[in-house]
Amino acid sequence: MIKISATIITFNEAQNIQSCVESLEGIADEVIVIDSYSTDETVSICKALGCRVIQRPFQGYADQKNYANEQAAFDFILSMDADEVLSSELRRTLVQKKKIWQKGEAFSMNRLNNYCGKWIKYNGWYPDKKIRLWHKAEGKWGGNALHEHLILEPSVEITHLEGDLLHYTIKNIEQHVNQVNKFSSIKAHELQQKSIVYLFFKLLFNPFFRFVKGYFFKMGFRDGFIGLMISIISAYSEYLKYGKAIIHKKNLDQ
Repeated sequence: MIKISATIITFNEAQNIQSCVESLEGIADEVIVIDSYSTDETVSICKALGCRVIQRPFQGYADQKNYANEQAAFDFILSMDADEVLSSELRRTLVQKKKIWQKGEAFSMNRLNNYCGKWIKYNGWYPDKKIRLWHKAEGKWGGNALHEHLILEPSVEITHLEGDLLHYTIKNIEQHVNQVNKFSSIKAHELQQKSIVYLFFKLLFNPFFRFVKGYFFKMGFRDGFIGLMISIISAYSEYLKYGKAIIHKKNLDQ
């Protein structure tokens, strides 16, 4: 049976981290937490649960996760976010895979997102497939400031696992709006090299199309009122992203 190193990056995750780590019991042979100097009880909770905690300044999601992989004692990596939990079905699947897994194979799984206490099945939020299990010599994290992704060796075969990765993503509307405001600022900075014409075009049309795509084509209406709120805030995020980029660009040009 192979041994797995579970890796988690954290910053002020005291509300989530215990459920995450406890779901790894019987699956992970060690749990490594890379903490960006949390000011809450995250570190003490992790240590009490037997995790190996390393504190390190945040250098970007991909960089933090690659550093976590480098600290792993075992060759097989299971990457988790602090607000994620392995479902019972996914745990059973992973127990079986530990008996037969070998190099050259990575595993994807569906992520089921919980928004304001409701599991979201539409609006493009499910199945939200993620590759989270691989041999550490065969993949590393890459991507931009917001969206990291796993880059695997071309020869690696990806197998999809049964069971969901449960993601407790947004607890209230205020949290979602604050998150959108933060992330749109980061994205706007990346868009400053685009032309004013391009940014104005996107500002005028993207919010509308984002709403229509999520609420109608991705059937967000089937998630009820919460589906409507997700679609509206997603459209708002497009407006903020391009609006901020235009303002930043105009300020730079002055």
